[in-house]
Amino acid sequence: MEQAVVTLKKGEGRTLKAGGLWVYDNEIDSVTGSPRNGDVVEVRDFDGYCMGSGFINTGSRIAVRILSRKKGVVIDEAFIRRRVRDAWAYRRETVDTSSCRVIFGEADFLPGIVVDKFSDVLVVESLALGIDRWKLTIVKVLKEILAEDGISIRGVYERSDAKVRLKEGMDRSKGFIGEPFDTKVEIQENGVRYIVDVEDGQKTGFFLDQKNNRAAIHRLCKGKKVLDCFTHTGSFALNAGIAGAASVLGVDASRLAVDQAMENAALNGLQDRVHFQCADVFELLPRLETQGEKYDVVILDPPAFTKSRNSVKNAAKGYREINLRGMKLVRDGGYLVTCSCSHFMEPELFARTIREAAAGAHRRLRQVEFRTQGPDHPILWAADQSYYLKFYIFQVVEER
Repeated sequence: MEQAVVTLKKGEGRTLKAGGLWVYDNEIDSVTGSPRNGDVVEVRDFDGYCMGSGFINTGSRIAVRILSRKKGVVIDEAFIRRRVRDAWAYRRETVDTSSCRVIFGEADFLPGIVVDKFSDVLVVESLALGIDRWKLTIVKVLKEILAEDGISIRGVYERSDAKVRLKEGMDRSKGFIGEPFDTKVEIQENGVRYIVDVEDGQKTGFFLDQKNNRAAIHRLCKGKKVLDCFTHTGSFALNAGIAGAASVLGVDASRLAVDQAMENAALNGLQDRVHFQCADVFELLPRLETQGEKYDVVILDPPAFTKSRNSVKNAAKGYREINLRGMKLVRDGGYLVTCSCSHFMEPELFARTIREAAAGAHRRLRQVEFRTQGPDHPILWAADQSYYLKFYIFQVVEER
């Protein structure tokens, strides 16, 4: 059967031409053929020039997700195997693969799917209709490729329960792919042991993207008093503890997360120095300031305050507020670790927001370093959605 063709309007497709991988619904002039949503279509410019092939979904604002920019590429199991093999080869060369993100959607040219490896368990998150049809093939192929390197996967769990699936016309779902197994998985990272709850934890169970950033705080924390805000299951707090911090307080609004963090502290023998509190960070920070508390290191690792461009202005207010409050709790010469995991909080805006917070707190900032997400979450240039994490370490000094 002849492949359906999507033709762009004249002057459209600028993002695609610049190297991006999405075609938006308002860029399309016509669709020839009768493709079903999820089928592979060829994308052509207004003059007939082939721009690649990808999955179509007319029910989504992202109407086509590009799989290949080459003309005449056949999307079959052999194609999927090449993509998965390339993704694994890249991780094997660039990161510690004991636990890592193995497939990162568009950045691995498999748009709409994420696969995380936690020790000998895989967690799959499928977010787009077209790739969802290939989900089981991707899992099968990945297990085979890992086996070639002597890695046996004992279980696969699906966490396709994000709301964004509704925009693709799919139901939210979660559950085992294959035989059931114990969904509490122990991993080790930077010398810290964690129990990862792949069934009920946030996202796929654990945030692997901050691995190198967590290691970066070790040298700052020895013998120090540390406050870790939005601690989730305690990852930054436990890294501070392993590094020799004198005392650490981790704070999160989720009772489940705090309970898991306490379990992780005990697992590492840190329960005497690393403590956790269930509280709203926005309410707690002003209270700590009123009490006269000061910390050597304050860590701010909040969830994404915005997931769309429409709410960026309000998100900036939130980032400004927590950074201002956090800086006021840092002793003169101490350190602020602050980050944003929202793609829509662009680097320039995030930097400006921190600068405004510093002015409001009457503090001067000396930048120690700037980082992004780990290399197992690669940033594909021109595919802006793959760049989301901004991470700063500052020394905080009072006005001189």
